[in-house]
Formats: sequence, C-alpha cells, structure tokens
Amino acid sequence: MSYRPLTDVWLLARSKVKYYGAYPSGFLHRARALLGVGPFSSVLHVCAGKVREYPYRGFGVNDYTLDLDPACEPNYLQDAREPFPDGPWDAVLIDRPYTEEDANRYIPGARVLPAANLLVKHGINAVSIGGKVGILDYLVPHPPKNAGFVALVGVSTGYNNRIRAFSVFERLS
Repeated sequence: MSYRPLTDVWLLARSKVKYYGAYPSGFLHRARALLGVGPFSSVLHVCAGKVREYPYRGFGVNDYTLDLDPACEPNYLQDAREPFPDGPWDAVLIDRPYTEEDANRYIPGARVLPAANLLVKHGINAVSIGGKVGILDYLVPHPPKNAGFVALVGVSTGYNNRIRAFSVFERLS
C-alpha cells in the first residue's frame, strides 16, 4: 500500500481585519480542522495580534491569546521566546512575524523576533501527547524530538502575493 501525505493549497481571500499580518479570510476554521480541534477545544494563539476580531468562524470560546503588544489585549502579555503558559491546551496556533521587516511593524520590533523552531518546541511542550501545533510562516520548522510532522499546506491570497506555509506537528511523547 502506498503512502500519500496530507497536502493541500488554500487560496483564500484577503483579511477583513484591519491589522497588519492578520489571518486571511477562511484560514482559521481550516487550521482548526487540521489541528483536530472543535469550537469548544482550548487553543492557545501565539503572536496572536487581533485574532479575536476575526469575523468568521474559527476563534473558539475556550481560546486564549499570547502576545507582547498590550494594545492587542492578550490573555497572556508575554514574550513568545519564553515557555508558554500551562494549559492544558488541546492545540497551539502560532503566527509570528515572518521576517525582521515584518517584525518592525509590531511592538517591540525585530530585536525580539522569536525563532520558528523555538516556538514549535514551546508549543509541543504545552500540549498533551497527541496534541497538535500549527505555525503559519514562510519557513517550515524542524519538529522537536518529541514530535512528528503531520501536514504542510500552502496558503495564498491570490496572484502576486507571497505564499505561506501552514505546518502542523503532533506531540508523540
């Protein structure tokens, strides 16, 4: 029997949230499906920005936010380079600034831009065995030793736009 990994490309509409770097329209409920969580599961949104203002389904009633910008009013005002708050989280969804140039559009700027691999490691450590971590980025991070790769989805908002990678990892031990 042959193996066919889960692959896809999502062509989504531009964000309706007036915040630089907000999720494309239609992303969040698709991301939750790949993370294997429903509307009542607990998801920690890391580098969350204005995710609460997302106008479509996808932000759950038991979701929490972590961000370093007090203007975003996160549940956890914290540097994402530090270990994430104890959950238990059913899943973690990460959307860090993709580049130093992007990071300079946020508070406090590129000097604290967290590495994608570090964020995935913190996320995996914050979920139970079988829990998943997703990250939307230009990079595809390497999973930590206690995690496995689940899926990679291309995410675009149309022609002449950079494509992003939504990578999903599962905690194994």
